Amino acid sequence: MLVIRPDNVGDVVMAGPALRSLRRAAPRARLDLLATPAGAAAAALLPEVDGVLTASVSWQKTGGEDVPVTDDLDLVERIGWGGYEAAVILTSFSQAPWPAGNLCRLAGLPVRVGMSKEFGGAGLTHWVPSPPDETHQVDRALHMLERVGVPPVEGRLRVRVPAEAARTARRLLGGGPTGDGRMEGQTDRQVDGQTDGQADGHGDGHAEGHGRRPCALILPGASCSARRYPADRFAQVAGLLTAAGLRVLVAGTAREASLVEATGADVPGAVLLPGRFDVPVLAALIDAVDVVVCNNSGGAHLASALGTPVVVLFAGTEQVEQYRPRFGPASILTVPTACSPCRQFACPFAHDCLDIPPEQVAAEALRLTDERGGPWWRTPAGARDAR
Repeated sequence: MLVIRPDNVGDVVMAGPALRSLRRAAPRARLDLLATPAGAAAAALLPEVDGVLTASVSWQKTGGEDVPVTDDLDLVERIGWGGYEAAVILTSFSQAPWPAGNLCRLAGLPVRVGMSKEFGGAGLTHWVPSPPDETHQVDRALHMLERVGVPPVEGRLRVRVPAEAARTARRLLGGGPTGDGRMEGQTDRQVDGQTDGQADGHGDGHAEGHGRRPCALILPGASCSARRYPADRFAQVAGLLTAAGLRVLVAGTAREASLVEATGADVPGAVLLPGRFDVPVLAALIDAVDVVVCNNSGGAHLASALGTPVVVLFAGTEQVEQYRPRFGPASILTVPTACSPCRQFACPFAHDCLDIPPEQVAAEALRLTDERGGPWWRTPAGARDAR
């Protein structure tokens, strides 16, 4: 069976419950994922996935760029060689399953399942009408599967952090016998409320104890500029959190190195991690820290899956209810605007939807941190240098 979700990291993470539903319904089937290079990086966190078919598909291209027809023909051949008996096409409310369905039809897949508002002919053998636009992405996928006879599962996000990723994160954080001990004793855990040797799974990746500094992870990147809170404001947030006694890490991909630098370079003690790790290590870092501050991006959904408190700077590009983190402590900050949801990749106006004071962002991060561990976690600024 081939599950098609050619989008970003967060979209693949939110496909987890649908994959779990398919695995439960067909436990002996091979379950492969067709994903973009960005989304494929999250597959290692989803134990239901047996293999990954990576492709930059023509129907997800933006900006009017031309795509050689041979790219589609090559993908048809690659799908055909997989010997799949069925394709399940997952989409957001604004995406159509028909291009993927038609490619799978040409590849000879006899069963092709998808969901959309419009009818598109023979591309799908099982066409499910869309639910309301505001339906959460997790619920949307489960709705489609239930309509074609796949029993639903509980919609909680679950990811598994590989042990090697946890070790790498421990090194990046400087933990261990000679470090601050932040991740000492962390185990490889599958986030379904269970941990190896632990029962509740809530906050188990987080070090405990009086006197240690809690840690905030700031992720200033996003898939497009319209979704990004300004880097200079992220820098102010980082400074405020540092002044309040938190240790601050700033991370991003290699392409986001300039954002990471702009956010943390002038913040005393901030640890900058531009392009230093892959998605599994990012998940391990999120599992280890006490609060995440990020845009509407994959980091928000990983935090939701891992139960780590998260402050999300949510741009007006999408409807909040479609992507809201639902499975851990979360604060969604946004400014309602007349142009939202705009679906733009670059804001043509003044980014009013993200005109959120850094003081408010920092206050929310500190509130979530204090709710997790109590205000005694934070070292008063005047005593910080004496430690």
